[in-house]
Amino acid sequence: MKSLKALLAKPFAKRIQKKVSKWANNPVQTQEKVFQKLLKEAAYTEFGKDHDFGNIQSHADFVKRVPIRDYEALRSYVDRVVAGEKDILWKGKPVYFAKTSGTTSGAKYIPITKESMPTHVEAARNAILLYIAETGKTDFVDGKMIFLQGSPVLNEKNGVKLGRLSGIVAHYVPGYLQKNRMPSWETNCIEDWETKVEAIVDETLHEKMAIISGIPSWVQMYFERIEARTGKKIGDVFPDFNLFIFGGVNFEPYRNKFENLIGRKVDSIELYPASEGFFAFQDQQNDKGMLLQLNSGIFYEFIKADEFFDENPTRITIKDVQLGVNYVMIISTNAGLWAYNIGDTVEFTSVKPYKVIVSGRIKHFISAFGEHVIGKEVEQALNDALQQSGASINEFTVAPQINPTDDLPYHEWFIEFEKAPKNIETFAETIDASLQQQNSYYLDLIDGKILKRLQVTQIQKDGFQNYMKSIGKLGGQNKIPRLSNDRKIAEMLTNYKKA
Repeated sequence: MKSLKALLAKPFAKRIQKKVSKWANNPVQTQEKVFQKLLKEAAYTEFGKDHDFGNIQSHADFVKRVPIRDYEALRSYVDRVVAGEKDILWKGKPVYFAKTSGTTSGAKYIPITKESMPTHVEAARNAILLYIAETGKTDFVDGKMIFLQGSPVLNEKNGVKLGRLSGIVAHYVPGYLQKNRMPSWETNCIEDWETKVEAIVDETLHEKMAIISGIPSWVQMYFERIEARTGKKIGDVFPDFNLFIFGGVNFEPYRNKFENLIGRKVDSIELYPASEGFFAFQDQQNDKGMLLQLNSGIFYEFIKADEFFDENPTRITIKDVQLGVNYVMIISTNAGLWAYNIGDTVEFTSVKPYKVIVSGRIKHFISAFGEHVIGKEVEQALNDALQQSGASINEFTVAPQINPTDDLPYHEWFIEFEKAPKNIETFAETIDASLQQQNSYYLDLIDGKILKRLQVTQIQKDGFQNYMKSIGKLGGQNKIPRLSNDRKIAEMLTNYKKA
């Protein structure tokens, strides 16, 4: 017999679906309303006064007055907020700083305000509710749910609480889910990732797990520990497990491995959260595109990725985006980020309603020779090779080999296989052919004998985990970059080459 919670879930889900449809079907007006509200609310902040918000009437005015900035360029304002000043980027003070590890700037402190915090929670909730509205499935609400996340222990900086985004969000799990939620608070607070995973296995092994959520690479580690402990597939250990929620990286390279670990297919929901905002979630099972959150206090601008490094790239709003174009996403938010480049590139898969996939990082690309290879292309090429060969992988990254000891330069692919292909050369050829087909610059460099065909370097089992551990970034929200323009990661990974 279904619980009251399961019975109430359906009508609630339908109600939320109607609310979401209302703004999704009026996208341009919704974004204009968000834009005007942001300007009005921040007009009297230091940033608003410095950029003449009071006289901005249109997007064109905004473009003239507010240049695109990344964290480093916005840092003079952020530092004042972190120092405890108020009314700098947004009214008052933030309620949290989400601490993230920047590549060039060390630790980054991303403000989360009283106005922005609820949007993180609502979007995550709505992703599940729209799944219920679409599928009619509610049994999982009575089962146990696990969210593999960072520690919820928060520090303080000048009166503002500070922690990882996933740890902050852990404080906002609704009361009706508290009894279902795992792991325990004590286990969640364990800092060492390997110790934490073992403790999570201990706690969850005999529970009725229904939802499992987290970054794929870390969920994979959890699954592998369970399989090692029990000798069984995850789907047999947890017969009620039918929904996997993930975000942070493209799931496709992991899909075969996960289906093998689970032993059967399960439904999945992809999310697109970040410390800077919750941008999108998958709202239909048969559609990989994620619904862009246009009503969440975020105003979006887009720049074509291949124009991004021009002196004056064109900034457009959603009404002018086109399908299948790679865009750098720029955000202005009710947390006080203005014309802010988060570093992600997206591609629209639908404009009725607006849906995106994450295609990569504007900073994570390989163009050591002018090839402009992006994350989406390497992931597609790898997927083609995995499908043709029947191989499966645990992790991978790609770097240029600019100064080989002999012959021409090439791209070096570091891959940790779960199941290696029968012929590694054929596997490399398949990846290379797919890359040439997708990227004309790469094709020209191969044809012009500037580059030779890519090479695959096999990494030993757990090599990527050991590498991440060696740099103090095992677990939590840490992810290995798919692409590098230098050999820093490559040099360290050579210590984990398969003999």
